[in-house]
This record gives sequence, structure tokens and C-alpha cells, in this order.
Amino acid sequence: MKKEAVLAIQNLLATPKKIAIIPHRSPDGDAMGSTLALYHFLLKLNHNPVVISPNEFPNFLAWLPGSETVLIYENDKENGTKILNEAELVFTLDFNALHRTGEMEQVLNKLSAPMIMIDHHQNPKDYADLVFSNSKIGSTCELLYEIFVSIGFESMINKDISSCLYLGMMTDTGSFQYSSVTSRTHEIISNLFNKKIDHNLIYNKV
Repeated sequence: MKKEAVLAIQNLLATPKKIAIIPHRSPDGDAMGSTLALYHFLLKLNHNPVVISPNEFPNFLAWLPGSETVLIYENDKENGTKILNEAELVFTLDFNALHRTGEMEQVLNKLSAPMIMIDHHQNPKDYADLVFSNSKIGSTCELLYEIFVSIGFESMINKDISSCLYLGMMTDTGSFQYSSVTSRTHEIISNLFNKKIDHNLIYNKV
């Protein structure tokens, strides 16, 4: 993690802000897990975050803590656009090109608020002011965990945040079968287990 990027995100989060958090269209477990983990984390820092999904997320992810707060853009474009225009900071998670947000792309392209990309896919596009991108990491949730650690807030990761992170790490690694899984992945999972997550329940829900 580059020191300059860590300092930049620390500065951006130093004072309470209205923050929009965006997953990609047709969000999967890693997209919803990472956005909702960040949502709960930002609440603990006294920010005012809103997750805005371009369209509906799968019903089998509706158990996620905070999923009931997610605004579905295609169902409420007026309110979604208003929140985006009023946002003081925008996070985009689990995608690296704005066209992956569908209709939201036109609004996102016009925003003046700083934009932060957190993603693990290759060849990120040049749209964000601050980029956390690592294609060697198996999931955006694992990368997000490393960001929490780097900015000094690992102790704030609670059961809800851990459950969201575990979901994304599990689903984007084929239940930890893919080659992107490392000893660090398992170390993080161990730390999430210490937060008393119900990993059996999460697996069965998915």
C-alpha cells in the first residue's frame, strides 16, 4: 500500500462527510460485501454513507447487515442522483470502469467530489482521484481489509463488517479454491473468525 495513498485517504476521512458508495451493476457477493463493509466502517467514523446500487442485488444476499439501507438507482433515479450530486466523497468498489454502473455512468462522470476506486481487476481506467488497485488479490473485500489495516483502524472491524468481508472473500475465491488465495488470505479469515462471524450460515445463505 503506497504511503501517499494511505495518507490521502486518512485525510479525506478525517472529518465527517456525505459519502456515496457504488458497486457495479448486477452486484455479486464481493461487490455487496465490500460496499456494505465500507458502509458500516464509515458509520463508525461518524460519516453519513449511502450505498447506491445501479440495480437490484440477488435475494440470497439480502441477509447482509445493512442491505435494507441500499438505494437501488434504477428504482429511484431522482433520489439516487440527488444523493450523488450532494456527496462530498464517492467510493467505487469492485469495478474499474464507470460504464459498469450502467445508467449511473452519466451522473458519475459529472461529479466534482473526489472519487476513490477500490478494486482487484486488471487494467483500471483513469477516472478516480485515488486508486487502490491490486489484481493479485483475490477479492475487493480482501483489499478493503488491507486498507482498514493500513490506515490504522483494524480494531474497528466488528462482526457486521467481518461478515460482509468474509462473504466477498469466499464468493470471489470459489470458497478459497482459486490460485489467488494466499496464506495472508487465510490469516485475514482467521481474524474475521475472531469477530464471531457465523461462517456456516453465510455459506448456506449463498
